Amino acid sequence: MLKKIINFLYNKLNKQDYVKDFKKRGVKIGENCKIQREVIIDYSHYWHISIGDNVTLAPRVHILAHDASTKIHLNYAKIGKVDIKDNVFIGAGSIILPGVIIGKNSIIGAASVVTTDIPENTVASGNPAKVISSLERFLLKHKKLMTENPVFSEEYTLRGNVTEKMKKEMNDKMKNRIGYVI
Repeated sequence: MLKKIINFLYNKLNKQDYVKDFKKRGVKIGENCKIQREVIIDYSHYWHISIGDNVTLAPRVHILAHDASTKIHLNYAKIGKVDIKDNVFIGAGSIILPGVIIGKNSIIGAASVVTTDIPENTVASGNPAKVISSLERFLLKHKKLMTENPVFSEEYTLRGNVTEKMKKEMNDKMKNRIGYVI
């Protein structure tokens, strides 16, 4: 028990506030945003990037507001504003290129490269990212899967102090290889 308390306190005290750091540098960031570790937001052009409310940037997301590929030949780098609207999730390892707007209520799949605008209420994935589903169809699919696969409460997470026994139980119950956790 003491070990769990020490780990909890250590993690709380050493947790970097990425949102606060990026805001301080000039990125426009809305309320209730979650920025995970190793996210890179174009440090040389912060002021061209806008992130709405309730946005999650998973680990290793890159958001670029400039592209220096033209520098050698034209002596100028291309720059572009990036606007990520409200309620967007951007999956791990994705890259957002200059001049892109990601519409509200959208999901960008992991490892996607977003080169053009993504409409609101859609799921996009790939390299280059393309719309693969409406948000409504995506959510209906997962609601159905939640009735067929195990669903776990918060106690089955690190923040809920999941035990080794519970971890094994989760793996045993996920016969179809997937489940859902709050």
